[in-house]
Amino acid sequence: MKAMRNLPALVAAAVMAGCGTLPDGRAWGEDATAAPGWARIREAAWSAASNPRVWVPLAGAALLQVDDWDRDIADWARRETPVFGSAARAADWSDGLRTASVVAFHASALATPGGDTAGEWFANKLRGYAVDSAAIVTTTGLTQVMKRTAGRERPNGADDESFPSGHTAVAAVHGRLAQLNLRSMALAPGTSRAITVGLDTLTIGTSWARIEAGWHFPADTLVSASLGAFFAQFYDAAFMGSRETPAPAVAVAWRPGGAALTVFWRF
Repeated sequence: MKAMRNLPALVAAAVMAGCGTLPDGRAWGEDATAAPGWARIREAAWSAASNPRVWVPLAGAALLQVDDWDRDIADWARRETPVFGSAARAADWSDGLRTASVVAFHASALATPGGDTAGEWFANKLRGYAVDSAAIVTTTGLTQVMKRTAGRERPNGADDESFPSGHTAVAAVHGRLAQLNLRSMALAPGTSRAITVGLDTLTIGTSWARIEAGWHFPADTLVSASLGAFFAQFYDAAFMGSRETPAPAVAVAWRPGGAALTVFWRF
């Protein structure tokens, strides 16, 4: 993959960009804590669970169980391979897109403001990486436990580890962590949106490639995308003290004959 060939230059640029601090004088990872308190953990869990990146994929996975749509879509994608052209090519793309998500995460973590001195930079990055690594390990570990417990046969019949998708879980948690890291960088709004969309595309592409390759049903990848987003969001909100994840905001507007309820999320 081109992303891997360019990794040394990307890392070097990220390290150079990661000097300095946030506007409030703090650095990424400086306020990370292993003991945030139960109140903050509860708030972080609710904030993560209520994020559309978490519940929308779960709702989609549930919907696909109606009238065997999950299997029908998987069979069609494996037979037609409309995006990647063949199962083998789809499998290769799923590996490459997953790797690109991992590379993007590390580049984003290195590019966040880490402090004005080498010692501060190293210590803050170590704390920030510890939190993000916990999110990654929890996601991948739970994915493996669920695979062994569910015992769902893959569409191609290779084994019984179809549910959930490990590739998609890895892409989702790394991609979401990278998106959260963007909040610590002085990026133009258009640039931030473009990178966010690009990271989402890596996760979606990984997911669909696994389906076309015959390794997963759509619901397998949707649940994995939800798991990755949840644990990235949860660990960031609970343990990464330097970044704030706002809770959902609700507004009620009274109108003749009724009322309008509006819910806002930042995600």
